[in-house]
Amino acid sequence: MNENTGDTILRIEDLAVHFPLGGGLFGGPRRLLHAVDGVDLELKRGECLGLVGESGCGKSTLALSILGLQAPTRGRIILDGQDVSGASAGRKARARIAQMVFQDPYSSLNPRQTVRRTLEAPLRLHGISASSEIEGRVADILKRVGLRPEHAERYPHEFSGGQRQRIGIARALILEPKIIILDEPVSALDVSIRAQIINLLLELKETLGLSYIMISHDLGVVEHMSDRVAVMYLGRIVETGGWEEIFTNPQHPYTRALISAIPDPFRRSRGAKITGEIPNPLDLPTGCSFHPRCPEARDICRAPSTPEFRQVGKGHLVRCRRVGEIGMPEKALLA
Repeated sequence: MNENTGDTILRIEDLAVHFPLGGGLFGGPRRLLHAVDGVDLELKRGECLGLVGESGCGKSTLALSILGLQAPTRGRIILDGQDVSGASAGRKARARIAQMVFQDPYSSLNPRQTVRRTLEAPLRLHGISASSEIEGRVADILKRVGLRPEHAERYPHEFSGGQRQRIGIARALILEPKIIILDEPVSALDVSIRAQIINLLLELKETLGLSYIMISHDLGVVEHMSDRVAVMYLGRIVETGGWEEIFTNPQHPYTRALISAIPDPFRRSRGAKITGEIPNPLDLPTGCSFHPRCPEARDICRAPSTPEFRQVGKGHLVRCRRVGEIGMPEKALLA
């Protein structure tokens, strides 16, 4: 099924991923872990969408669903005009559209394979067998990521962490996809190398016309790279909007707390610190899932239904019942 998406290259509608736990040989009640719970999201062509939230909120599970590596419980994924939600949607077809750069460049590369074999494998899997074409594409992609063609004959252990991540980026780009999912792409690197990789990713985005989903808990990186930001908590998107709106005028208490934690002497406090632990996803709180940790919570926040999105500005949506009632801090100064 083909759908005209215009400037939208990825659209996610009411996506949920639930994992049944319990039962089995030892009996006991079967319960559902709500890893992703009703996500609606869009990615525009040529933009970088930052996806942020604490560990365990469902960011990586959402990414795996987009790539076809995790079957959704319900919902739709429209990828470059194609509905790929069903089980019949092949991974090979998705791989020509969307690829991932993984967090750890040390473990994401096969130590027994040369760089050439790592880069050749997806080409051969997708029916490209001419040696001259493979040779040319491997050499070209290595140059694009700042490596030399002769690096193709080396093994991963012969490279630094930053160089290994460049190889991971080359592997993601070798099939010429339109979307790259960046799963914490610089968190495992030395601080001195991070800026180089970020600048490389921004350069590739412009020259190749790529669309990015940047998954990160480092809001400083997200602010630097993203055009729009989606904030995720316990499997749901709680706020989304342009990066400037999110970082200077956060409306959800969770977003405000995340941003106030960014270590930057030029920023003013935007909200109280988050206290308490993330609720058990097997036993979600009623109403707003953030209310047990929210300093602004009131009885209305505990009402049984899930809060609906409210529009507070152009493209700025917030899932909070108290929008407009909470005393917002002054807009922060940008560094």
